Amino acid sequence: MSTLQFKGESPYKLPPPTVPEDDYLYIKFNKDFNLEGCEEGKPVGLALFGAGRAGTIHLRTIAKNVRVKLHYIVEDVQEKWDKLKRYWDLPDTVFLTSVEADKVYKDLRVDAVVIATPTKYHEGIVLKALEHGKAVFCEKPIGLTAEGTKKCYEKAKKVGKPLFAAFNKRYDTAYAAVKRRVEQGEVGHLRMFKASVKDSQLAPVSYLKGSGGFFVDSVIHELDLMVWFVGEYPTTVSAIGKSNIPEIEEIGDYDTVVATFGFPSGAIGIIDNCRHSTFGYDQRIEVFGSKGMIKVDNEHPCHSIETLAGLDATKRSPIWYTFPSRYRNAYNNEMEHFLSICQGIDKVLISESDVLATSRIAGACTESARTGKIVTLKW
Repeated sequence: MSTLQFKGESPYKLPPPTVPEDDYLYIKFNKDFNLEGCEEGKPVGLALFGAGRAGTIHLRTIAKNVRVKLHYIVEDVQEKWDKLKRYWDLPDTVFLTSVEADKVYKDLRVDAVVIATPTKYHEGIVLKALEHGKAVFCEKPIGLTAEGTKKCYEKAKKVGKPLFAAFNKRYDTAYAAVKRRVEQGEVGHLRMFKASVKDSQLAPVSYLKGSGGFFVDSVIHELDLMVWFVGEYPTTVSAIGKSNIPEIEEIGDYDTVVATFGFPSGAIGIIDNCRHSTFGYDQRIEVFGSKGMIKVDNEHPCHSIETLAGLDATKRSPIWYTFPSRYRNAYNNEMEHFLSICQGIDKVLISESDVLATSRIAGACTESARTGKIVTLKW
């Protein structure tokens, strides 16, 4: 039978299809095409503290950004200065060592600082920048302790400047889409949040020594996602940690952990994390509720390639290698959001209470893993 009867009207006579909100690249193209945001005001004067791994991630966003004037880079490895200047084409950017950082704080052209130094230096830079009236973008954690983090937020409120905690995973398009669906009731009453995370690139031991420990340095990202999705804070925390890598055991830290959490609403959180995997950067989450389940699986750089050879199973291309590639769009999105905050267009998305809570929960995880006991939290 011919299907001509189903031909229907010409698509030119029909309303155009709606752009799916998940097609974030086309949405961004439309904003560029329509020149949306061109009235956003003068560029934001920035100083970048630290040009290591995290600093390089942020340089990619800010070096050629028309919304930014990068006045300073504070980096103690002076041998990198000339290469950084040439590679990123920064003829007008001044390079300083950390002992010269007062020039940044006293320069009225600097509206904000981006902190991408090792964790142990975060709190001191945050406080100095705020004291001099700068907005602050700080890689997590802001402080090594909940008390230190709270001190920074108190200073921010006192001087009236934004303090932005860079929990980049909230800006991942897949996670943000799941969050919207949870808020719309798609899974009903959320009963379980799961995150399974493994890195493939071991961090240098020198970095790990000053990181604050596995829960504070790495697991805290999943803690932030958990409280964001569940919408409340856990009252019970139970964690176990093991050291399977000798170099990590020697510094008294863990490389493999599992933590469980109980929430007042009846929800349960489960997070497992490992410093090292052989198959790439494992990043999976799952939200389960009374109506159903939504999950985010691993992304593949070359996602449409499959290989069939012989009688072996179908092979796919590897997943992303590690965090700068997997969360490249998320890092860009969070920096653009911070610039909008500095220009008075947006407000800080991640609340002080959430940041302080995740810091406290990370501490409770460490305590539970050390003592073998369930830790009770009161809010």
